[in-house]
Amino acid sequence: MAEIIIHNAGKTYGKTTIMQGIDLHIANGEFVVILGPSGCGKSSLLRMIAGLEEISEGQIQIAGTVVNALEPRERGCAMVFQNYALYPHMTVAENIGYALKVAGVAKAERLARVQATAASVGLGDFLDRKPGQLSGGQRQRVAMARAIIREPKVFLFDEPLSNLDAKLRVQMRHEIRKIHNRIGATSIFVTHDQHEGMTLADRLVVMNKGTIEQIGTPSEIYDQPASLYVAGFIGSPAMNILPGHVSIARRGVVLEDDSEVPVALPAGLPDGHLVQLGIRPEHATLVAPGQGSFDARLDMIEELGATRQCNLIFEDIPFCLLTEDRPALHPGATVGVRVAPERVHLFDAGTGRRIAPATAAVRQGREQPVS
Repeated sequence: MAEIIIHNAGKTYGKTTIMQGIDLHIANGEFVVILGPSGCGKSSLLRMIAGLEEISEGQIQIAGTVVNALEPRERGCAMVFQNYALYPHMTVAENIGYALKVAGVAKAERLARVQATAASVGLGDFLDRKPGQLSGGQRQRVAMARAIIREPKVFLFDEPLSNLDAKLRVQMRHEIRKIHNRIGATSIFVTHDQHEGMTLADRLVVMNKGTIEQIGTPSEIYDQPASLYVAGFIGSPAMNILPGHVSIARRGVVLEDDSEVPVALPAGLPDGHLVQLGIRPEHATLVAPGQGSFDARLDMIEELGATRQCNLIFEDIPFCLLTEDRPALHPGATVGVRVAPERVHLFDAGTGRRIAPATAAVRQGREQPVS
């Protein structure tokens, strides 16, 4: 079993605190993605789990053992880095089998395991080549094979796809997930790319400034973001945010231009309470001026193939809308925007925390959100 329990973990450098209060429980065999922008602490957390950085406070357990004081080699983790970290003078076979050689595994067994592992990641025909003769994707496979052959309890991935082109990144995402499914080891993957996170994760851990903002499945986090930060970070294009205030009499939120968006207001929310209205670009519809929830000015339309991204301006605030239609509109035109009440998210203007669920903000074909 490779369950990982992190309790109240923190990291300081001198008087500077870069991470605090991290509580995370990762089940055996789970694939967890730690997601956040540069500087949020996600790579430091991964390195603390691996033992490459000391934990300043709190506790980390791996497979029931507190590992705070254990050396990296004693933790049962294998790490795959962004820069591959291959030995340039060794062949693919030598790179993959190096850990076994150091461990004193007999040559015949070592070669058999190297061949089997290389075949599992599609490198069976490249064993005699050196890293300089490989593509970026092939080098990443070597790095993964070198981790797999150790048969670790835990795989740790530190932004391993950042150096690859877009097409290869998609291909390698699929490879990583298939390898995880086949091997069944607990996997922790760090990235700033939300597409990687949404594609790979059983659960996402969204970090911000050294703390955890939200933990949940990709669907839960997309459909029920716990804060304005998560709402703006998850989703492409990002969720639109409009300021307003609660109007009990008008049964919704009144925007800056005195237009209103009907919303099922939660009980106890006071009249006039300042809120931020969250609307996903795919949950808004273009209509004729005066026929929607509010009017806006068209800035430009971007062709995306099957859809079009309409960039609007509402009271000097950018507003993005996705549509499959081909509107015959020109920049500067006034358009109406219709928003379904059940698609709206509400956040407290002061704290940024979620104060009301979007009761039907679940895209077709996805599971119901967990309350």
